[in-house]
Amino acid sequence: MNKLLLVLCSIVLFAPVAMAKDKLVSQWNCAKASEAHSIDVGDQASHSYSISKTTCTSAKGEVGGVREQEGIGTQFEEVSGDSMQWHGIFVVTTANGDKIHYTYANTSAGKLKDGQFQSGSIKWSMVGGTGKFAGVKGEGSCQGKATGDGSVTWDCEGNYTLAKK
Repeated sequence: MNKLLLVLCSIVLFAPVAMAKDKLVSQWNCAKASEAHSIDVGDQASHSYSISKTTCTSAKGEVGGVREQEGIGTQFEEVSGDSMQWHGIFVVTTANGDKIHYTYANTSAGKLKDGQFQSGSIKWSMVGGTGKFAGVKGEGSCQGKATGDGSVTWDCEGNYTLAKK
């Protein structure tokens, strides 16, 4: 009975440590889309669907002690007037050459001015990767703001857990 009680107490005390999530705080500077293809819907002015690809550089952020360096975002967008909805995949290359795969989607309509992105927010999920990041899981959010030259700075935070090996 005492051994059983000791085992149960150990599980209760150490389970939170085993399931602990690490915090991610990062910032991404994303250039204007390098590829963009848009189709006008035709039902109303300024309504279109598009797909785009953007390259981003990490200003800060590391996962599992490894610095994030570059990310490529590929996303689908719907623009209607001065607002935008979107979702996509973000593939990050880290300093050790491994990759982290994220999915993301906007949490409220992004704001546009003269057809250019101004601000928005997203919710992201880490859904896997390669090498050290195979099996990584996590989630968080980012706030994005245009910088004036067509690029966007994204400030992100969240939590993640590396797969046990």
